[in-house]
Amino acid sequence: MNPSRIEHDFLGERSLPDTAYYGIQTLRALENFAITGIPIKNEPLFVQALAYVKKGAALANKELGVLPANIADAIAAACDRVAAGEFDNQFLTDMIQGGAGTSVNMNANEVIANVALEMMGHQKGEYQYCHPNNHVNCSQSTNDAYPTAFRIALNNKLVGYRETLNELAEAFAQKGEEFRDILKMGRTQLQDAVPMSMGDEFKAFATNLREELLRIDDSRRLIDEINMGATAIGSRINAPTGYPELVTEHLRRITGLNLSLAGDLFEATYDTGAYVQLSGVLKRTAVKLSKICNDLRLLSSGPRTGINEINLPPLQPGSSIMPGKVNPVVPEVVNQTAFYVIGADLTVTMAAEAGQLQLNVMEPVISFALFTSISYMTNACRTLREKCVIGITANKEHAESLVRNSIGIVTQLNPVIGYEASAEIAKEALKTGKSVHDIAVTERGLLTQEKWDEIFTFENLIRPVFMR
Repeated sequence: MNPSRIEHDFLGERSLPDTAYYGIQTLRALENFAITGIPIKNEPLFVQALAYVKKGAALANKELGVLPANIADAIAAACDRVAAGEFDNQFLTDMIQGGAGTSVNMNANEVIANVALEMMGHQKGEYQYCHPNNHVNCSQSTNDAYPTAFRIALNNKLVGYRETLNELAEAFAQKGEEFRDILKMGRTQLQDAVPMSMGDEFKAFATNLREELLRIDDSRRLIDEINMGATAIGSRINAPTGYPELVTEHLRRITGLNLSLAGDLFEATYDTGAYVQLSGVLKRTAVKLSKICNDLRLLSSGPRTGINEINLPPLQPGSSIMPGKVNPVVPEVVNQTAFYVIGADLTVTMAAEAGQLQLNVMEPVISFALFTSISYMTNACRTLREKCVIGITANKEHAESLVRNSIGIVTQLNPVIGYEASAEIAKEALKTGKSVHDIAVTERGLLTQEKWDEIFTFENLIRPVFMR
């Protein structure tokens, strides 16, 4: 029979396995919130951030004489071990839960208290020596500890996402350089437009994504503001004088982040505007990334009956019935990831709007939506770069032949022979299948071969210079 211990709260007593570092309130959360099946241990940066918050609070409380030094030091040491990932498997509460994150906060309080107790030479559950509420949660409420930890975790999670997005943009830029001398037809509304370099097309993908790096940086600055010391609603109840400023200072040092204390703690305790902004940035990037993947699928379509200007790396057979078919599976999976992120943005929007009075109780679903969106976007960017973009090749001759045989090149003649004459050539070419060159030069003599050759050089096709 496994050894166990009895713990109590104001609802009664419960038995817990003695191997568990979590306590009775975490146990109740496990019984009450079987929603996603995804525990907070799956977000180790969140667990780490909770430990940072509890350590910062313990050090501030010690400095202000609110906690005995031996208890504060034990809590801080326990937090170091939790932050290092030693007890991730004890953080089991569901990511989506009622109670505005109280279960997450208590999960952290109980684990840290029991780790501290063992380090002090006591048994788990001997809370008279180090109590989850009285000591680990001293000068705090879920309503300032949870959002502060959430913001710290978001900040750190965005670092990895930003790096991966930048690497993807760089991969597109490198392809742009590789394809700089390849002529192709630019298209608008899925119709032939004017010639361009394939390199410029891929460099534009890079530029498009690099713009998002600045938006991520802006969002990180917004979530640098925390409400530690607000306690329940912003009035600082149960927090000693000077605590909010001091705990913020400790958290800046512990995390290495440029954290700042909100100027209005009442407002900061219920406001979720920073999350809405960040979610919007993630959605914006998802939309851009999905558009780029649509383009990659179009450009590689066929191979014989589509555009077929580029080849995507073949990764797997594309059909259970059609032999030889290879599908653009990576752009497809990135499209689907983008759809999820776009939907998660609506979740964040509705949750932010649903807050009432002095607290937004919907923050757990906001955290779930943002954590998963960042994780999935990071994975999608990495997969797109490694499994697709790096291995893209160009069908140079085919792309150039599409340009030479296109009616769209007639646009280059507008300044020389005029729009009306150019339109007549286009109309005849479309009707007869003749080339623009044959109609303009050979049949109608509207310009000489020398002038044609001057206009239709590779350089002038991709970077046209006005000429008459």
